[in-house]
Amino acid sequence: MAEDELSEMIRRKMEKIKKKIAIMSGKGGVGKSTVAALLSIHLAKKGFTVGLFDADFLGPSIPKLFGMERKKPLSSIEGIEPVLSTKHAIRIMSIQFMTPDGIAVIWRGPMISKVLRDYLAYVSWGRLDYLIIDMPPGTGDVPITVMQEVNLDGVIMVATPHDLTASIVERAINMARTMNTDVLGIVENMSYYQCPECGRVARFGKGSDLLAKKYGLKIIAKIPLEEKLSTFCDSGLIEEYDKDFFENFIP
Repeated sequence: MAEDELSEMIRRKMEKIKKKIAIMSGKGGVGKSTVAALLSIHLAKKGFTVGLFDADFLGPSIPKLFGMERKKPLSSIEGIEPVLSTKHAIRIMSIQFMTPDGIAVIWRGPMISKVLRDYLAYVSWGRLDYLIIDMPPGTGDVPITVMQEVNLDGVIMVATPHDLTASIVERAINMARTMNTDVLGIVENMSYYQCPECGRVARFGKGSDLLAKKYGLKIIAKIPLEEKLSTFCDSGLIEEYDKDFFENFIP
């Protein structure tokens, strides 16, 4: 199929979605997938129809969080049908649904961009209030392609409190602005630890706060380093986790 035809298919699919929000960082290991999942659940609890696209082809994490590693999407005349999450019927798509357990996806950049565009064109999201896109680390092929092909309503940056993370997230902020994409704010993950015995709170830095101030951004949420959240994520039960760090945030 010609490039222009594929772009037109993507445009038509995206027209049915009211808001498209990407979760980005530039840095690996900061919890982008956890944030994407928690935000999707937050919006679904508010009564919105939500899709969640795991666009990290080399390190997909979303199926594990929802306990869906062995699920397989179905095909219809509309395209590839997303898999529905158990509790909130979030429409989820991931490359992991298409690959055997433990098998690495070994692709160079051009192949990743091609498959990404195919997913954007052929996945049948239907009509959504929100599509949350979980981006891979870095500022390379996937973010570039998403920002070029999808008319994003904005990106949410995920950071930790550390200065090292802030310096890398700063590059991602500048990339988004270079691509004329609005940065909605920062989510600080692993923000602090509260001792369950004595209640003492340990904080790990001010990098995100300084970054937000520098770029005129708001801190949307601060998510703690918490054993309970980690356990629910590892068990594939993130929909059962009872805290909502996004409160009344509606992007």
